[in-house]
Amino acid sequence: MVVCGDDALAHRLADELRTVYRENVTLVVPPAGRLDRRTQTGRGRAAVLLGRVTAAVSRAAGSTDTLAPPSPGRTLEAADLTEEVLAEVGVADAVALALVHDDDETNIRAALAARRLNPRLRLVIRLYNRRLGQHLASLLDQAAALAGRLPDGLDASTTVLSDADTAAPALAASALGGTSKVVRADGLLLRASELGPQRPGETREPGLCTLALLSATDSDPAGAEGSEDSGSEAPRLLPDEATVADARGRGTVVLKAVSYSGPQRRNLRSAPLSWLLLSRRLRWSFTGLVALVLALAVASMLTTGDRSTVHAVYLTVLDLFAINDPAVGEPAARQVLQLLNGLVGLLLLPVLLAAVLEVLGTFRSGAPRRPPRSLSGHVVLLGLGKIGSRVLVQLRELGIPVVCVEADPEARGMALARRLRVPVVIGDVTEEGVLEAAKIHRAQSLLALTSADATNLEAALYARSVKPGLRAVLRLYDDEFATAVYRTLRAAHPRALTRSRSVSHLAAPSFAVAMMGRQILGAIPVERRVLLFAAVDVAGHPLLEGHTVAEVFRPGKWRVIALDTAEPSQRRPDLGGDPGLPEDEQPGTAATEAHGLTWDLHPGYVLRPTDRVVLAATRRGLAELLGRHRGFHTP
Repeated sequence: MVVCGDDALAHRLADELRTVYRENVTLVVPPAGRLDRRTQTGRGRAAVLLGRVTAAVSRAAGSTDTLAPPSPGRTLEAADLTEEVLAEVGVADAVALALVHDDDETNIRAALAARRLNPRLRLVIRLYNRRLGQHLASLLDQAAALAGRLPDGLDASTTVLSDADTAAPALAASALGGTSKVVRADGLLLRASELGPQRPGETREPGLCTLALLSATDSDPAGAEGSEDSGSEAPRLLPDEATVADARGRGTVVLKAVSYSGPQRRNLRSAPLSWLLLSRRLRWSFTGLVALVLALAVASMLTTGDRSTVHAVYLTVLDLFAINDPAVGEPAARQVLQLLNGLVGLLLLPVLLAAVLEVLGTFRSGAPRRPPRSLSGHVVLLGLGKIGSRVLVQLRELGIPVVCVEADPEARGMALARRLRVPVVIGDVTEEGVLEAAKIHRAQSLLALTSADATNLEAALYARSVKPGLRAVLRLYDDEFATAVYRTLRAAHPRALTRSRSVSHLAAPSFAVAMMGRQILGAIPVERRVLLFAAVDVAGHPLLEGHTVAEVFRPGKWRVIALDTAEPSQRRPDLGGDPGLPEDEQPGTAATEAHGLTWDLHPGYVLRPTDRVVLAATRRGLAELLGRHRGFHTP
């Protein structure tokens, strides 16, 4: 297998394939001078900052800022992925090729060249543009089909993935005060909840099953934010019932529901466009003026005896715009109302002018919106690159108010922020006054998602100095460094919640499984570990076929969380429905339990060859399944 890339995802993916799947991997990276100097400089700054904070709280982090030694394997340097370079690294004889450069154009050029060299090659391509990815996958698959019939067991499919799409839901969920973890894929909606240590006398709903035991305990509610290398402090994935019963003092991740989600619809704007173009302050101003006009119309009806509501409103509007005849010789009440209407009309003029200017400014590419003065309870999002843009969409879909901070006025997500009417502060987050302009002192959480660990750490430290109890989520690459950051920040601010997430760590399992010729349904982060969900065909699988649901369960590796009993010929491409059922009996209702997908599993049910199961699995457990069987369902 060959992996080509220019950032942390390439190294993480190669290490995943070597250590978890035991594959022979050739890693192709740019020359060290083009990438490592920037990375080392950023990590050096982050290490200095962390050292200062550690000294301030008199607690050693016990970690260095260097990356773990790379796994054994072949690593080559190449400035460009030309056809000659691809031939030199053995693409013509390779089984699979992953192109995970940060630049879409580089990956597309290399994919076209690789398909010419080896039509039987399985391609996994990292692309940010979803629509372009669909067209490219179709084109490359057609090229492979035209090359001739493939040998049995060989898969030359093209899979297009986005690390931003994979990581964005987890990053958005980490920034919120709730503990819900959601996976939406292939027609399924899996919802899990993160629960703290159970208090004495407290009763909880058991849920469908316990997915993980967290490092949080009664004596240490914040936990250790452990990873796979954290030893006893690491979270335990997929424990059995006996282990859960013996760990009552630990936090848990519980699967609450598995249901039919239907096609995912993005509806960021349900109100009329003209209304959304106005700021909240102007909308409230217009609402108040309309209410005032209606009140004046009612007063006019009461004082003049006019029984027609429409006629009273009409006269009020004429007075409002000063186009009615003066009320000379009329009762005093009528004259007073006319004066009040004229006063309201004067108040209306500046509001109309402000609305016109604001609407015109919306269609300009000038300065972005500034945060409203009264804003509070929002999320401050640092960085509007690929990851930040996807997270911004996730937060807006959830209805969470957001203020973005971006140093580059031409960043990828600036246009998206203007379209979504999200306030943006332009400036370097490490400079004084930038976070204050984003109202960090009234925010509920900080999401530091820039590509520089040092910038993310410095922003979190400064934000905590302004608001010690702020919830902070940092994008950090290295597990050891992230653990040191977590422990130090927890020591300095024991009551504040700190989380660190690595985009490459969240995305690498999906890319690795695609390299093996399959796809996973989704993943959820469990502290610094990842729990995967996959659909598996039972037919011909010795670990599944003929065994009960209880016998199939492997603690720490995999367990069945849902079962699809529909006949293979009656299944839809996704897992969420049965084409033979009416809409009101699709999964998510009790009527479907006997027809297809079910999540109310009986431990004694014997899996049949025609069944398909949805598994929760660890990375190594999924690798073991892939090594023994090729029956994964590809969405």
